[in-house]
Amino acid sequence: MTTTHVPAATTTATVATRALLACGAAAAPLWATVSLAQAATREGFDLTRHPLSVLSNGSLGWLQITNFVVAGLLYMAGAAGLRRTLHGTPGGTWAPRLILVNGIGMIASGLLVMDPGDGFPIGTPYGMPDTLTWHCYGHLAARSISFTAMIAACYVLGRHFSRAGNRGLAIASRAAGTALLLGDGWAMSGGKAGSLTLAVGAITAMLWISTVAARHLRGL
Repeated sequence: MTTTHVPAATTTATVATRALLACGAAAAPLWATVSLAQAATREGFDLTRHPLSVLSNGSLGWLQITNFVVAGLLYMAGAAGLRRTLHGTPGGTWAPRLILVNGIGMIASGLLVMDPGDGFPIGTPYGMPDTLTWHCYGHLAARSISFTAMIAACYVLGRHFSRAGNRGLAIASRAAGTALLLGDGWAMSGGKAGSLTLAVGAITAMLWISTVAARHLRGL
């Protein structure tokens, strides 16, 4: 009877990679659940008028700030896991890098709080503030970087799956990136219910990246 010996270093590396991918897989479900739960329960919040980022204000604002920071850290870990599993494949260099940038952008978006506005939190005047604070400008810049990186990561992953012959996954990846591109574009144009379309697009792209991490986790 022959016994196959698996080097301890290989086993340790696999365990570490699985842990990193698990972080990436958890990032979007956690962020979306915490954000949408607040959107449904916090008084005065209306998802058709208020972006999810504005939840960082008020007495419970710390919850959304923490949500951003934790999700960003999880994506950074997930990027490290995908760098290991995608190494040597089409997209194996840039997809992890872009996901890493997305994670950093999410952390910055959490720490740089968006200004209150349009009646939220309760007591805030309706309409947008006449002037924006420096941290709000910082939030908007970090959000733009994060979204751009996430959209690009989805398209790079689409190319990766297309080259691997997984047409369905390639289409899904590009569709996720396009959902965020269109949702953000509609919101930036001032379109009706733009904050809702932005939320749908962002969560779609985030969930797809987490799905990719989960898929590679199952393959180990």
